Amino acid sequence: MKVAIMQPYFFPYVGYFQLIDAVDTFVFYDDVNFIKKGFINRNSILLDGRAYKFMIPCKKLSQNKMIKETYIDLSDSIIKKMLKTFKHAYHDAPFYNQTIEIIKRVFFSNCKSVSEIAILSVKSICDYLEIDKNWKISSLHHNASIGLEREARIIDITKKEFGDVYINMESGKELYDNKIFKHNNIRLNFLCPKLKNYKQSSEQFIPSLSIIDVLMFNKPKVVKEMLKAYRIDS
Repeated sequence: MKVAIMQPYFFPYVGYFQLIDAVDTFVFYDDVNFIKKGFINRNSILLDGRAYKFMIPCKKLSQNKMIKETYIDLSDSIIKKMLKTFKHAYHDAPFYNQTIEIIKRVFFSNCKSVSEIAILSVKSICDYLEIDKNWKISSLHHNASIGLEREARIIDITKKEFGDVYINMESGKELYDNKIFKHNNIRLNFLCPKLKNYKQSSEQFIPSLSIIDVLMFNKPKVVKEMLKAYRIDS
């Protein structure tokens, strides 16, 4: 059983969904500290030929609060403004109508915390792409292990999910000791994304944007093929 554990990101880039594709169980790690200027509440889209950052405003941002304790400040006027930006950016995109409906459902979901809306954004995309996973949330399903150190808790959650393989993004190679995982009968692997170019509205390809950009320009079948474009290293 392959397990991944990751903070919930708001409409993340393709690599996040490749990690989901690679595992059987995906645990949203929402009871760890919020990271300012990360991807929990923000990402980028293509606007007028350049990467444009969009963000879900939050109340009293603090890195001393957990992700699940960070609440969003998403008024109707802010939603209207953001949807107007998406329309300006993608109104001519071939899959604008399908994608904007997903975005609207997430925005108008009445989520209270950034954790809730980020998780919903990920699961909504997976529903659209017909990707079915065993979803878990650390604060709901693994709150008993919250006092453990990072590596010990990752191992504990993986074991509780009957995992014998833990997969992390390649950027986390320096965070973990392979010997400790081996001692616990867990194989530690790392996912290396292979991000493919696709036709955008700009002449020069802009990489690593939100999954929103990918969905605007590609059929679901093509997107699912992109999610398979990765390498697993040990």
